[in-house]
Amino acid sequence: MALLEVKNLNVYYGVIQALKGISFEVNEGEIVALIGSNGSGKSSTMKAIMGLVHPKSGEVIYNGEKITHTPTCEIVKKGMTQVLEGRHIFQELTVHENLMLGAYARRDAEEKKNDIKKMFELFPRLEERKNQIAGTLSGGEQQMLAICRALMSKPKLLLLDEPSMGLSPILVKEVFDIIKEIHNRGTTILLVEQNASKALAICDKAYVLETGSITLSGTGSELRNNDKVKKAYLGGE
Repeated sequence: MALLEVKNLNVYYGVIQALKGISFEVNEGEIVALIGSNGSGKSSTMKAIMGLVHPKSGEVIYNGEKITHTPTCEIVKKGMTQVLEGRHIFQELTVHENLMLGAYARRDAEEKKNDIKKMFELFPRLEERKNQIAGTLSGGEQQMLAICRALMSKPKLLLLDEPSMGLSPILVKEVFDIIKEIHNRGTTILLVEQNASKALAICDKAYVLETGSITLSGTGSELRNNDKVKKAYLGGE
């Protein structure tokens, strides 16, 4: 049984159809990538999964349970969370306060303290800045904080929406190294990413979205070697 099943999902914004009957699966232990150009429906897919937009039809099934119309806060409690495009950290709060808010649904105070220590092991730079106001962090540090805050909810499935957006090449590499480490520690990942080359290099399988429809799917390696994908998303490499 797949950890996440998206079945024939249709999403509209007014009269504009953003998703046109898309279906895909994420199995436990995988990194699955959604790639596509701006406006292809990637972020709409993530929002529909997390209950941030409501599909007109179709189903989202997580861990065997239909969650299509479940409130986002309840979805997080069930073990799925998302790092939104653009980070959306709490700018006026400290790094530590942001992390504590990531664990808002948990009641295990001592374990939360231990998990913050684990986050600082994964992100040493954040420990150095734990009392710093989050809005004063660099772009890369803010992205790390956003990922770290999401991990504080102890998700079984982590959704990452454009984690490398706006970062320098060095920081892009660092973010993807962190994604691999999170995966190695046992978290399943659904990744939306415009940097198709990086995404396909680390994913188990991938889906190509074009104007709200899935037009191609395969392993990361298969899509990296697909002529259409090379031409459209990999700069002809």
